[in-house]
Amino acid sequence: MKGSLLYAQSGGVTAVINASAAGVISEARLQPERIERVLAARNGILGVLRETLVDTAALSGADLARLRTTPGGAFGSCRFDLDPAENNPLQYDRLFDVLAAHDIRFFLYNGGNGSMETCRQVQSAADARGYPLTVVGVPKTVDNDIVGTDCSPGFGSAAKYLATSVREVGLDLAAMTTNAGRAFVLEVMGRNAGWLAAACALAAEDADAAPHIILMPEVVFDEARFLARVQAVVERVGACAVVVAEGIRGPDGQILAMQDRNQKGYVQLGGAGEVVAERIHACLGYKVHYALADYLQRSARHIASRTDTAQAFAVGKAAVRRAVAGQCGVVGIERLTDDAYRWRTNLLPFEQVANLERSLPAEFIAADGFGVTEAFRRWCRPLIAGEDWPVFKDGLPDYLRLQLPLLQPLLPSHSP
Repeated sequence: MKGSLLYAQSGGVTAVINASAAGVISEARLQPERIERVLAARNGILGVLRETLVDTAALSGADLARLRTTPGGAFGSCRFDLDPAENNPLQYDRLFDVLAAHDIRFFLYNGGNGSMETCRQVQSAADARGYPLTVVGVPKTVDNDIVGTDCSPGFGSAAKYLATSVREVGLDLAAMTTNAGRAFVLEVMGRNAGWLAAACALAAEDADAAPHIILMPEVVFDEARFLARVQAVVERVGACAVVVAEGIRGPDGQILAMQDRNQKGYVQLGGAGEVVAERIHACLGYKVHYALADYLQRSARHIASRTDTAQAFAVGKAAVRRAVAGQCGVVGIERLTDDAYRWRTNLLPFEQVANLERSLPAEFIAADGFGVTEAFRRWCRPLIAGEDWPVFKDGLPDYLRLQLPLLQPLLPSHSP
């Protein structure tokens, strides 16, 4: 059955999510016998409910090339979850009214594990209603915590940026080291999984190079043991560089630091690095600087991994091919070999991915809990390999700022 394809972005964006968008649009244009139009929703599933849609037909080949190298979410993202269908049938009535009004037969949602639950919900509701729709999840997350896939598009570029930053700051720290001793603390993303913190280990060329200590959510934060390690490192090399995942927890299981909790119970993390830095200074007397990578780690397209960009583009193209074949599910990445790294895309059932989180496995965590194993380094190195530079203009990246007009609404306005 021929119809339109609707694409949307969801959750925290990445340096390469728009490469997936470019892959979707490029591949869909190769399927004119099945796909009439390629639409995109503004701000994810909220844009579908609000009927704020754009037609991507206006994008030229040159636009798509720039889109592929542009960070952020070009079509706008959101953090909005659909209610269970039985709890809010009117929400689904509105959703399918919009889909039907625009003859949407394929829905591709580009997001993380929570967004894959949205995919599952929409596909289940379509099947229950007898509405002809194929839903495919397009994976992305810097956290790398999507279950079932070898890696998540977005992670490799964030890992490359962080490892590069740690290597550079390590040289700065060494240059400024005096007999008084000092420390540097970098806080990175990682609510329940320490993949990004672990990736910083790639910066170290030997045991005395930064980072000297990595704190991951998978390992309980023992303050006394940590401070003893910091002191030992400073006594050995004169300074200590520490990487802290935002979601580290103490022996009581409580998050070390958080900024806020909304009405739905979502906790905004942040501040773990500051807490750790304060404890180093208060207990050991060292001069300490700390930094928060925050949005920088997920938006640093100027140093994107070539592997990551290629995978992001490929999962977008694969999602279209799966959709027109009538195959719903989540596109994944399967590693074929470590040496001379080879991979391919596959398809995972929604139930094996939706709302699940993948933590660092024990074999990737060093026995002392303060670093990673060689097995992790071997797994991670190919993901940061290669460079995929954007075009520069006047000394800065020439990124695309989309300004596509909204389609004329066909339905009454709606506020989710």
